[in-house]
Amino acid sequence: MPQLLLGAFPPELGPFMETPPKGWTVACTGVGQLLAAASTARLIQEIHPSGVLFVGTCGHFDDRLKIGDVIWAAEAIASSLGECRGESYRPVIERTRWHATRPKPALPGYRVVVPPAISRTREGAALLGSLGEAENLELTGVFSACHAADVPVGAVLVVVNEVGPKGQAQWMNNHVAHSMKLVEVLQSMGFF
Repeated sequence: MPQLLLGAFPPELGPFMETPPKGWTVACTGVGQLLAAASTARLIQEIHPSGVLFVGTCGHFDDRLKIGDVIWAAEAIASSLGECRGESYRPVIERTRWHATRPKPALPGYRVVVPPAISRTREGAALLGSLGEAENLELTGVFSACHAADVPVGAVLVVVNEVGPKGQAQWMNNHVAHSMKLVEVLQSMGFF
């Protein structure tokens, strides 16, 4: 069975979109946790992979991480600013946390918070940062689909921006170059 290499959109997968590593099927999930969940579930049904690896970008909340860091997503956590502020809540039976189930590589593991939208304020970054070290928009979708199908899943992300008012400009300036750095790190670690 092949393994499935996923990214939100082509720039995050770099050269793997055109030349997939041997034994891997490469695909895009689309942006956001809902589209990522649906796409991942569909791909699992079509391909029957032996494992899934998501690669992509993330933002950091504070000085626990810095731009350019490559991290293992040890846990994906669904949350929102409304939940952090006590303005909204989820039913107690709704699952909001998923752990990586692929073997952990020699990378530091961090908790990745997945809000429904990009956080634009320092206050928002501080609130969500109380739950984890990084922010990404797709990870809970990918992890939840894999857990539901009992397919081992993991994610390697590269930090490209600080979450907050500068985040969008930093992401625009950094995401392509740092995605290529991520590809190089994955290759040097023997993932492919």
